[in-house]
Amino acid sequence: MGNSLFANCCRHVTDLIFQTRSFNSPDERSPLLPKPPTSCAVCPEMPEASQCTGPYPDIIPSEAVTGSLQKSTECIQDLSEAKDEEGTVTVCDKSCLRPSVGAAGLLRQAEASRAVAVLPADLGEGPAGLVDHAQSLEACQSCVKLEDSSLAHRSCRREEHVAAADEGDVAPGARTAGRGHGKGRAALHLDTALVGPDSVLKHRDTAPSPGSLGTPSSALPASVGKTPPAQRTAVPPVPPGEVSSKARDASTGFVVTDPAACPGGRSSCDLDSRAQALPSKQHQQKKKRKKKKLTLLEHPSGVALMNGTGPHESLKGEKDARQNGHEEADPGEDGNDQEVIVIQDTGFTVKICAPGIEPFSLQVSPQEMVQEIHQVLMDREDTCHRTCFSLQLDGNVLDNFAELKTIEGLQEGSLLKVVEEPYTVREARIHVRHIRDLLKSLDPSDAFNGVDCNSLSFLSVFTEGDLGDSGKRKKKGTEMEQIDCTPPEHILPGSKERPLCALQPQNRDWKPLQCLKVLTMSGWNPPPGNRKMHGDLMYLYVITVEDRHVSITASTRGFYLNQSTAYNFNPKPANPSFLSHSLVELLNQISPTFKKNFSALQKKRVQRHPFERIATPFQVYSWTAPQAEHAMDCVRAEDAYTSRLGYEEHIPGQTRDWNEELQTTRELPRKNLPERLLRERAIFKVHSDFTAAATRGAMAVIDGNVMAINPSEETKMQMFIWNNIFFSLGFDVRDHYKDFGGDVAAYVAPTNDLNGVRTYNAVDVEGLYTLGTVVVDYRGYRVTAQSIIPGILEREQEQSVIYGSIDFGKTVVSHPKYLELLEKTSRPLKIQKHKVLNDKNEEVELCSSVECKGIIGNDGRHYILDLLRTFPPDLNFLPVEGEEMPEECKKMGFPKQHRHKLCCLRQELVDAFVEHRYLLFMKLAALQLMQQKANKQESSGALENGASPENGTADSEKSEDGKIDDNVTGLDQVKELAETIASDDGTVDPKSREVIRNACKAVGSISDTSFDIRFNPDIFSPGVRFPESSKEEVQDQKQLLKDAAAFLLSCQIPGLVKDCLDHTVLPMDGATLAEAMHQRGINMRYLGKVINFITKTPGRAQLDHIFKIGISELITRSAKHIFKTYLQGVELSGLSAAISHFLNCFLSSFPNPIAHLPADELVSKKKNKKRKNRNLGNADNTAWASMTPQELWKNICSEAKNYFDFSLECENADQAAEVYNLQKITLLREISLKTGVQILLKEYNFDNRHKPTFTEEDILNIFPVVKHVNPKASDAFHFFQSGQAKVQQGFLKEGCELINEALNLFNNVYGAMHVEICACLRLLARLNYIMGDYSEALSNQQKAVLMSERVLGIEHPNTIQEYMHLALYCFANSQLSTALNLLYRARYLMLLVFGEDHPEMALLDNNIGLVLHGVMEYDLSLRFLENALAISSKYHGSKSLKVALSHHLVARVYESKAEFRSALQHEKEGYTIYKNQLGEHHEKTKESSEYLKYLTQQAVALQRTMNEIYKNGSNANIMPLKFTAPSMASVLEQLNIINGILFIPLSQKDLENLKAEVQRRQQLQENIKSGEQLEPEDKAVEEKEAEPSMPSAEIPLTQSSA
Repeated sequence: MGNSLFANCCRHVTDLIFQTRSFNSPDERSPLLPKPPTSCAVCPEMPEASQCTGPYPDIIPSEAVTGSLQKSTECIQDLSEAKDEEGTVTVCDKSCLRPSVGAAGLLRQAEASRAVAVLPADLGEGPAGLVDHAQSLEACQSCVKLEDSSLAHRSCRREEHVAAADEGDVAPGARTAGRGHGKGRAALHLDTALVGPDSVLKHRDTAPSPGSLGTPSSALPASVGKTPPAQRTAVPPVPPGEVSSKARDASTGFVVTDPAACPGGRSSCDLDSRAQALPSKQHQQKKKRKKKKLTLLEHPSGVALMNGTGPHESLKGEKDARQNGHEEADPGEDGNDQEVIVIQDTGFTVKICAPGIEPFSLQVSPQEMVQEIHQVLMDREDTCHRTCFSLQLDGNVLDNFAELKTIEGLQEGSLLKVVEEPYTVREARIHVRHIRDLLKSLDPSDAFNGVDCNSLSFLSVFTEGDLGDSGKRKKKGTEMEQIDCTPPEHILPGSKERPLCALQPQNRDWKPLQCLKVLTMSGWNPPPGNRKMHGDLMYLYVITVEDRHVSITASTRGFYLNQSTAYNFNPKPANPSFLSHSLVELLNQISPTFKKNFSALQKKRVQRHPFERIATPFQVYSWTAPQAEHAMDCVRAEDAYTSRLGYEEHIPGQTRDWNEELQTTRELPRKNLPERLLRERAIFKVHSDFTAAATRGAMAVIDGNVMAINPSEETKMQMFIWNNIFFSLGFDVRDHYKDFGGDVAAYVAPTNDLNGVRTYNAVDVEGLYTLGTVVVDYRGYRVTAQSIIPGILEREQEQSVIYGSIDFGKTVVSHPKYLELLEKTSRPLKIQKHKVLNDKNEEVELCSSVECKGIIGNDGRHYILDLLRTFPPDLNFLPVEGEEMPEECKKMGFPKQHRHKLCCLRQELVDAFVEHRYLLFMKLAALQLMQQKANKQESSGALENGASPENGTADSEKSEDGKIDDNVTGLDQVKELAETIASDDGTVDPKSREVIRNACKAVGSISDTSFDIRFNPDIFSPGVRFPESSKEEVQDQKQLLKDAAAFLLSCQIPGLVKDCLDHTVLPMDGATLAEAMHQRGINMRYLGKVINFITKTPGRAQLDHIFKIGISELITRSAKHIFKTYLQGVELSGLSAAISHFLNCFLSSFPNPIAHLPADELVSKKKNKKRKNRNLGNADNTAWASMTPQELWKNICSEAKNYFDFSLECENADQAAEVYNLQKITLLREISLKTGVQILLKEYNFDNRHKPTFTEEDILNIFPVVKHVNPKASDAFHFFQSGQAKVQQGFLKEGCELINEALNLFNNVYGAMHVEICACLRLLARLNYIMGDYSEALSNQQKAVLMSERVLGIEHPNTIQEYMHLALYCFANSQLSTALNLLYRARYLMLLVFGEDHPEMALLDNNIGLVLHGVMEYDLSLRFLENALAISSKYHGSKSLKVALSHHLVARVYESKAEFRSALQHEKEGYTIYKNQLGEHHEKTKESSEYLKYLTQQAVALQRTMNEIYKNGSNANIMPLKFTAPSMASVLEQLNIINGILFIPLSQKDLENLKAEVQRRQQLQENIKSGEQLEPEDKAVEEKEAEPSMPSAEIPLTQSSA
């Protein structure tokens, strides 16, 4: 059969398991590395294949696999085939979207004998760079203590703190550019110094620390370690001619030449050792589930991979470590450990002696700072109440910012003393704040109120803490009787009620143990002078639970009771005074309840999963919240009235200079990985802090708490500066946007500008600076927050702008330095350099739109601002006199007049358009070459050498239409031609030049020697004039813009609908639909067109769910537009009444809701009689009260028509719900999320015709809706993508390692919480599961669920999917009741977010039905399975394989109930589908027919027995019947199939056979051809080729017979 076929089969199976999904963060797609199509390393089909649903790279199987997926696999093969300049293959940088650089891939040059790990990200330097890297690695030797994984992997922590604060800082906000320590080391770890007490993770669940990669080092076959140095060198560069096509087997990235060329003469170049690695791992896991020991990238010689720091190093004592289920390594495994090449030095243990408790040991690493030990002590249960102390070694105080390795005399077993230090005012405040944080640690009010980056998580409510200890839990499968499986009524299929309260179930821990009634600052503060001189720092007032009122003095020596009362000041110590260094110790003495409850609270606190406690990088708001009592809180009160942001009072120099911080972080060096990580981490941190400060400031501005800098002007025109941030409102103040649509244009300009900032930031050109920008929508106003360019406030704008135009193109200036900088961005952003005329008719050259202004700040930096027209205009919404639009546009009713003239195309669209044109270019050129060839009938032998990997894109052409013909060679020739011409080589014959020129002209390229499409953003811009000389160029540009507008309508919208039709895209709510549209470059203003397109699609019923989401999105967006202007007319005192009135008009069935005008409670008696004539301030303030439902819905319909060009057929909420089958609760969720409204968690009756649904008491809060830049972790992202590519090629193990490494790097940059980390964990869990490590899968997936809840929201569609995956892994771990609870939760959330009629619901119901079948709840199980069957038939067509599988599942339950007739009926349906779709001989069809026979026998036997009973009555001779209760294994097998996971379980014997088979083939190959070998795939272990794979019915299996 040949090895390539074997490899292909294996790869094919994995492809079916893992379908690509794109990995974009929820609210934006920032291009990490803009891909210039010419040198594109990824094939153009890739985006289509990979842009499936959601920001997650996951694996929802669908029938669309075959087409796009094969393309993407071929693309991946091409990637690994593409060769480097020197002939070595670069493995990782290909899959990393990097144009290849030098020969330093993961294949190390002869350097490799030094056994240094090379990180694939540093490919820029070629071999020389490697030497450098080697040294840097040796320099950063870092600790890994092999025995204890929770402490290992703090590896390359060449740290310096990014902190400038001292040890007591509990300041998440405080971050400065950092003081260096050590010899120019880079800081790579989370700045724990400044994180709140809860943020340091000391937790039992961190066991598989994110650092640990998924392979025990012992899994390496011995041969790897022992290979003599000569054999450890990588394959040497091979001259291009010598590599045979088979040897460059696409399945791996290695070039294998003939055996003689392999150093050391090992014919297989260590590849066989790779094949054994996996079996040995499985074998050892049987012996003992070892924890990971060391990260290894098993490339041919096993070399340890340098490991980034996880931000949640759990620093723990060894005893903690042991009790958390980490065994110490037993001597038996040492043998293996010796052979692993270790590049880290190990950590050591120190003893900590704190007052009042037993000394304990703590594992530390030499790279850590003393500061981190402080942090751990402040989080430990028994020392958490201390904040003001120093650590001393032999009487010397340790410097907080010193690394442990620099401290003399600190070694294994050293004793560190915790010594209490005297307080200062600042220390005392920090102490009180810390104690308050500890008291509130379980209180969710901060999460409900959306402060301090707290957010909700409910997972623990459903798992009842079941998943602790990495999922190794007592098995519950045995006592099945105890499981109560009945779901709540509202979750059952067909139920119409959608309760809201279940969304946020009350957590037991939230009824917190009350420790104190009141802890507050005393009114006697600050101490008078005479008391200051006695050491009084401040006074506190406390009421204990026993109702004792006490006054406490905080003095330099500690806390004591004084004799003051509420009204008498007497600072003398009380008797006894109980002087205590810590406030907790003092309170313990005066209140027994405090003592008991505080310790219980701390126990609970440290038991929570760390992911429930860490702050998220950006605030997530909840749209519902329960009624909460408002408790006294001194810290909250103090925070509200100080101007603090973050924790400014703790930072030297008070307010932060945001601009300086944002720009300095950009200037950090980025030559190698550690530097880049440090830089990206700093950028991310400053951005998230800036976003938080800007949001707070914007709210303060709208709420009226900030003084304007131009207070005399009218409100709309005011501007504000607060905390070094500049705020402006989204109104057209100086008729700036008069020609563009006035206020409407001024409203969209900030978001366009923000998109521009995003893009320029992503391109990241050195020397070009953008402003920090955040756009906040709050209470109907749009506020833009920007960092301030130094010196801009002192000068007039006219003087400062040295590039661009301040009056939309009348006066235009340019500047050579700006042109040089912007030219660097022009290629990735596809912007054309062009000339415009200024008012004096002089030509001015620009490389951006005219509005883009360049200003050199007083700091000498070159800033660009006003980037609102970075992208070309969208001509569909910009009618221009005398311009004719293409046919496709006119057919759909374009061009259409829009409200403003700032409509531009999205960056995704520009990229897709250029990629589309590139394909066209290649095809045209290839065709012409073929014709020439046909004419000449002779091949041009000039170009024989291997194609450069630059244009990997073109290879993908092969898979076009699945036919591989002469065209391929044509395309290769085109590639070479294009390169040769581009390199300006004289050897090209004129005819070929002509071919390229023609193709360039045809696709609109700006160069005629190579493919290069750019847009001129100033075309059709009002007021911009072009010189005569560029007339032709301008014409071409106009044509290009029309083509792009047509491309959106003719390719992108149909493409989106097609993807929805074959379920590669599965939006579940408005946000996910918007994201799917944006990924394809379709703006939301096309929503009406998308819906219209759906209604005209043939498979309309299969698009029902998309239609529904589209309509509800259209309604809620239209309502949001109206709500915005509605709110602007409401004053603060009427806000809740106005919002509840709006919601009543929008959703309630009550025909005439009356608004309660505000201030009723405050109106004096006299006025009350004439209530009608009251006006508060200006007469307009109560206009909102007159709105009626009829009027609102009329406005919504006209808004939908005007804005989206869609005609809604409804006059009120009830009609909308009926006509479009919408749920009012879903509409409520969508409108609340879009407008920032938070409502009370209770059951709302929308259909009551006698009273309105909402009262003003139901409106709890209104939050800002914030748009900001999302800085990316580029290196981590490349690792992640390489990992995905590896997994798709079938190398699960390598994939797993790369993804683990990506996880480390993500953690390094983002901290512990981020959507991308969530995606990483999800994929990792899936890989763990497939590789058989169920408990590890459970642990990773649990983290993914928690993170998704915290970062995306508790009912976000991604969270729902995470719940489903977790349920599967719970079931595999025999936690049946938990699995059911999780599935029920997922179903409830899906019902709330969308309703029942969604294709994803079929999968969910199949899961629930199967689990219920497993616990023998047959009737319940049938309800879910039959519902799934109905939904599948609707969305996949009654003839699809999904439906066949559904029939089979239903048949199995009927069989268990002994209702054979029904079982037969369903199985026959399934059999018919299999037979028609797959043919009689397919094994699925055979399986089904076997099962039919078995059912028939059972039915006959049953009938016989019944007859016997009828005939002979009670003394009949009855044969016992076999009723089968399903085994857990069979249920799990079915669960895996429906979830698209394929397993072929292998026994030890199978493994041996497999190895033998692999060796036999190698022998065979060598005999046939000297130089070709089979490279056994890791995956081969998983997918045994000998037995036919168990095909999942999710996938059209016609291909898998390959």
